[in-house]
Formats: sequence, structure tokens, C-alpha cells
Amino acid sequence: MPTARVILWLERGLFTAGGVLALWCAVSLARISYYERLPIPAPIRHELPSDRGSQPAAAAVSPPGAWLARLEAPSVALAATVLEGSDDRTLARAAGHIEDTALPGQPGNVGIAGHRDTIFRPLRHLRVGDPLTLTTSDGVFRYRVSSTTIVTPEDVYVLDPTDRPAVTLVTCYPFEFIGHAPRRFIVRADLVSAGSRLSSGATGTSAPGEP
Repeated sequence: MPTARVILWLERGLFTAGGVLALWCAVSLARISYYERLPIPAPIRHELPSDRGSQPAAAAVSPPGAWLARLEAPSVALAATVLEGSDDRTLARAAGHIEDTALPGQPGNVGIAGHRDTIFRPLRHLRVGDPLTLTTSDGVFRYRVSSTTIVTPEDVYVLDPTDRPAVTLVTCYPFEFIGHAPRRFIVRADLVSAGSRLSSGATGTSAPGEP
């Protein structure tokens, strides 16, 4: 009888743990879905400084978790919101802009991180030549994948500034690894064209060296 009672309580405990885990997964997926569908803010119309000697304001620093851009890779059905920061809380909700790298729309290397089992799971299927798009409140920036590489977590050189505008996507690797994956999967894409969202129907301007 004592053994049967222990087994009964063990079964109840396992069912309870399973229910809690299922609820946690459902909440996490709902949260990711909510942030994935965040709308792109309306374009900001910047006013020119007056003739009274005023200086243009410095670029605002976005607080952690703030909306920055929408990332899309149509060839692998990837559509993700990019928030500021790469901490655990941010990456549990969306893709995250890696601190101290260029901001979307700025010259240089834009670093974006995401989890391999949620937001960035489609990255495994990206190939050289595939298109990427970053859409901010002001502009649309189109990139083309130039390389995919596998590195160690210590290989932070992949986030070094670049002479030409680029975006670097970072996620853990292998994709099917259980636990903390030991390596990183890197996607590098170079800017092809950029256009303003203020001008309806604008086709954008080509990046230097592009047709």
C-alpha cells in the first residue's frame, strides 16, 4: 500500500510538472507571436534646423527592449521584430540588436541575435544570395546574404565594424543541440539598396558598387 501511494503521488507530481511546462511553453509562444506582429511605426518627419544657430539633435539612444526594426528573409519565411539589446529577457521575446554594433539604417555592421529554437530557427536554411530586409520607421534596407559560417563564442570578430554597410545575424549552433550549444551560426549579408519610407513608391538607392 505505501508503494502504491508513492507511485500515485509521483504520477500526480509528473502530471502537475507537465501541465506547468505546457503552460510556460504556451505563454512563451504567445509572447513571441505578439512581438513578431508588432506594427512598423509611421515614418518620422525630421525638421531642418532653423537659421538661428540651432544644432541638429544627436541620435537618440534606444532604451533596452525598444522597437528598432523588422527583419525579414522571405526565402525561409523568417519575419521577426528587432528590439534593442541582446539580454535573455529581450531574446525571449524577439530578435535583439547587439549592443555596440551599428543601429539599423546606420553605416557599418548591424549585429542581431536570436534564439536557434524560436526566432532564428529558419536561419539554418539561408543560402548565399538570399535576400534580407530591415525595415525601420524611416527606411527600408535590402541586403543579400554573402556568407554563412560557424564559429566559437569567442570569435567576436564577426561583429567588428565593416567598411560597407552589412548585417550580421548570430544564433547558437548546432540547431538540434540539447542544452547550451557550443558554437555560433553566423549569417553575413551586405547592403544592396536603401530607400526612405517617407517617399511613397520610392525604389531606393543602390549601395556603392551595386547596379
